Amino acid sequence: MAKSETPLVIDGLVFFSDGSTRDMLAGGVSAINLTITDMGSDFEQAVQDIAAWRARCADAASGWHLVERVGDLREAQRRGRLGLIMGWQNARPFGDRLERIELFARLGMRVVQLTYNEANLVGDGCLEKRQAGLTNYGVDVVREMNRCGIAIDVSHCAEPTCLDACRASSRPVLLTHANANGVIARPRNKSDAVIKAVADTGGVIGCSIHAYLAWRGVAGQQPLLEDFAANVKYIGDLVGYEHVGIGTDFPAVDTYEAVRHVMVMSRTKYAASGGDVSDAFGDVMETRYPVETPTPREFPRLMEALERAGLSSGQIAGVAGENFARAFGECWLA
Repeated sequence: MAKSETPLVIDGLVFFSDGSTRDMLAGGVSAINLTITDMGSDFEQAVQDIAAWRARCADAASGWHLVERVGDLREAQRRGRLGLIMGWQNARPFGDRLERIELFARLGMRVVQLTYNEANLVGDGCLEKRQAGLTNYGVDVVREMNRCGIAIDVSHCAEPTCLDACRASSRPVLLTHANANGVIARPRNKSDAVIKAVADTGGVIGCSIHAYLAWRGVAGQQPLLEDFAANVKYIGDLVGYEHVGIGTDFPAVDTYEAVRHVMVMSRTKYAASGGDVSDAFGDVMETRYPVETPTPREFPRLMEALERAGLSSGQIAGVAGENFARAFGECWLA
C-alpha cells in the first residue's frame, strides 16, 4: 500500500442495511460484505433484492458503489462512497439448480454463505442436530462457485460442512464473521481445526464484536474490545495474521429500530445461538456490541484495540482490510 493511500477498511459481514451509509462512512469503512436478502429468501426474492441494490448503487446520490472486482474497493474509497459487496447468508436461492450460480455471479453476487443455522440442500448449519457435512450437491456447489468467482463463506455452517468445504474448494474459503472457541466457547464460534482448515485454503477469519460470538456470559457485562483483540491474537498466533480480518455483524442503518425484526427473529427462532444474550440484555441492539463501539461510527476503536494488544502497523492494516481484499481477489478471479 502506498503511503499516500487511505487505509483500506473492510467489514466482512454486515447483516442488514436500510440503505444508510452514514455510520459506516463516518467510521472510515471502505467496503462491506452486506447480506442483501433475507436468510429464508427464495430465487425470486433474491433476484428482486439484487435488482434493488444495483439500482441503489447506480444512483449517484445514494453513497454506495457496487464492488464486483478488487479494484472497485479502492474506487469506492476514492469516490467517498461505501463499497457494496453483495452477499447472502444462505445458498437457498440456488435451489437445486447449479446453473443459477453463474447467473448470480453475472448479476454481481460476490460472497455466499453455504448454509445458515439449519440444513439446506448444500449441507448442515451449525444448529442442525445431526451435524453432517456437505451433500453431494453441496460439493458441486462449492466447485461451481469456485469456477464462477463467488467467494465461499462457512460462518454459520456445521463443523463437518466447514471442513468438507475446505477440502472441496480450490480457492480461499472464508469465515466472514466468526470467533475462536479456544477464546470464547459459543455455538457459532469455530474450533481450531476449522480455523486451520480455512487458513490452509488461503482464507480469512473475520473476528467479530457481536455478543452472539463475543459474550463471555458475565451478567451485565457486554462484550469488550479486549475480547475482540483476544480473538484476533489467538487466531493470528494459530494460523498467521495474514488470515485474520474483521466481521463485526453490525447493521448499516439510520436507527436500530430498523433491525428490531432481526433481533426478535434471532431470539425466537434461533435461541440456541443467542437466546442467553437476549435474556441478559433484551432486544436492544446497542447491547449486542462493546460499550466502546455501539455503532459503526466508532470503527477506528477496533484498530486502536489491536494497537493496544501489541499488533504491528502492518498486521493491523492486514486485519483492517488488506487480508480480505487479497482473499477476495483470489476468489473473484478479478
